[in-house]
Amino acid sequence: MIARALLPDLPAYNALEELAKQLASASLQGLFEADPQRAETFTASAAGLHLDYSKQLLTRGARAALLQLAEQAGVQQGIADLFDGVRVNNTEGRPALHTLLRASSAGGQEDRFREVVTARSRMQTMAERLHRGEHTGYSGTTITDVVNIGIGGSDLGPRLVTQALKPFHGRVRCHYVSNVDPADLQDTLATLNPAATAFIICSKSFRTEETLANGLAARDWMLHAGATTTELDRHFLAVTTNLQAARDFGIPEANCLPMWDWVGGRYSVWSAVGLSCAIAVGWERFSEFLAGAEAMDQHFRHSEPGENLPLLMSLLEIWYCNFFGAGNHVVLPYDHSLQRLPDFLQQLTMESNGKRVSNSGELLHYTTAPVLWGSAGTMGQHSFHQLLHQGTLLCPVDFILPLTTHTSEQQQHRILVANCLAQSRTLMVGRSLEQARQALLRRGLDDEAAATLASHLVMPGNRPSSVITMASLNPGTLGALLALYEHRTYCSGLLWGINSFDQWGVELGKEISTDILGRLTDGIGADDTMDAATEHLIERWRDATR
Repeated sequence: MIARALLPDLPAYNALEELAKQLASASLQGLFEADPQRAETFTASAAGLHLDYSKQLLTRGARAALLQLAEQAGVQQGIADLFDGVRVNNTEGRPALHTLLRASSAGGQEDRFREVVTARSRMQTMAERLHRGEHTGYSGTTITDVVNIGIGGSDLGPRLVTQALKPFHGRVRCHYVSNVDPADLQDTLATLNPAATAFIICSKSFRTEETLANGLAARDWMLHAGATTTELDRHFLAVTTNLQAARDFGIPEANCLPMWDWVGGRYSVWSAVGLSCAIAVGWERFSEFLAGAEAMDQHFRHSEPGENLPLLMSLLEIWYCNFFGAGNHVVLPYDHSLQRLPDFLQQLTMESNGKRVSNSGELLHYTTAPVLWGSAGTMGQHSFHQLLHQGTLLCPVDFILPLTTHTSEQQQHRILVANCLAQSRTLMVGRSLEQARQALLRRGLDDEAAATLASHLVMPGNRPSSVITMASLNPGTLGALLALYEHRTYCSGLLWGINSFDQWGVELGKEISTDILGRLTDGIGADDTMDAATEHLIERWRDATR
C-alpha cells in the first residue's frame, strides 16, 4: 500500500479551511436563493438510492475543492486497490475483499472467488432446507426457530438485515444472542421448543469468549431437553475457520461454513455470517440483497467522483469533522424496520476509523471517526431532537427514507414522511427571534410575555442534513444502502490516512478481562499489578457472591 500525504499536507486543505470559515455563518436559505438549480445540482443517484445533499453547508466551489482534496489523497487509486485485492489492511498484511462476497464474477480473484462460490452453494443448501421446513431436530420435529449466536459483526449485520427484511420472512423465525449476560440467552430461549430450535455459532476462531459461553449454554439446554450428544449435529451449525474446535463442541465439518481472514467481521454479513438472513427470507431474496450491494460496488468503482455517492458522503464527513469541528454524526432512519441501522453503523464507522495513528504508525493531530448515533424516527423527535435543533453541538444528520411502506397504513406512512421532511427543513430554516415572538402572540400571549419568552423558541437553523431516499425498502435497496456506508467509511479512512480494516484497540480489554476472570474464578488474592480501584470492585463482587 502506497504511503500518502496526511490530510493537512494536501494542497487543497488550506483553501478548504478558508471556505469553511466563510460558510460557517452562511444562510442555507440564502444559498438556495442564490442558486436556483441547487436542489437538482446537489443530488446523486445509484443502485436504487437517491442522495439529496442540497441542505449541506456547501457551495459549488467548496464541493469542487473537496473533490480536489480526494484526488490529491489518491482516493481513486485506493478504490482500485480495494477491488484489485491489494493489501489495504497493511498492519495485518491482508486485502479487504468483502466486495467479492457479493460479486457475480471473479474480477481477477479467481481462486478466492471459487471459494466464495463453493461456500455460497453450501450456504444456499443449508438455508433452503431450513426455509422449506425440510430440516428436523432430534425428535423428528421440523425446525421452526433459528438462534444466531455471535457478537460484533457476527451479530449486528445479520440482526439488522433480518429485522429490516421482515416483510419478506418465511416460516422460520430467526433470533439473535450476543451478550454474555446470561439473561440474553435465557430470555431468547424462554419461549422456544428445543426439539424445533437450531443454532448457528458464528465465530471465526471458535474461541470468542462471549460467543463460546453462549454456545456452551445453548448446548447444555439442548442436552437437558433430551437430545443426545450424537444428535447435536441436527441442531448446531457453525461459521468458523476452527474446524477442530467446532468438532470438539459437537459440530461436524459438514455443518461448518468458512470465514476468511480477508474479510473483517463488520464487513461479513454478505458471507456465511448472513446464513440466518438467508434462512429468514429465502435464498432468492438473499441473492437480491447481494445484488443490491454489487450494484453499489460497481457504481463506487466506476462512476465519476462528482457523482460517486460513497465518495460524496465521505467528503461531507471530512468537511464537518475536520473543518467545522463536528465530533459526531447522526443517522435517522424513518422506517421502523431500520431501527438497528445506527447500531450497525456504529461498529462499521467507529471500529473502522476510530484510529489515532496513520497507516505508517504516525500520531495524528486531527479528528478521525466522529461518534455515530441515532435512532428510528419519529421516536427521536421526542427525545434528542431538542439538541439537534437548539443545542450547542453541531450534529450533521443523514435522514433515510423509504418512499413507500410495506404496510397497508398509507395515512400513517404519510405522517412519517411528513415528519422526516419537516425535520430536515426545520434544521435548515430554524426560527428567528421575531418569528418566535409572533408565534407566541398567535398563541394568545401579550406583548410583554411574548418578548420575554421568545428567545427560548429561537432555533438557529443552518444545521446540515442529507436525505437518502429509496422507492421502497427491499433486499436490493438494503444491500445498496449497507454497501454505500461501507464504501463511505473506506473513503474517509483513505482521506484520514488510516487503516479502516484493523481493530487493535479491542485487544487490550480482552486480555485484561481474561486476567480478571482468572482472579474471579480461582479466588486469587490481591495482585500488585492491579490498580486499587479494580481490586476494590473485585472485593465487592466477592462479598456479593459469597
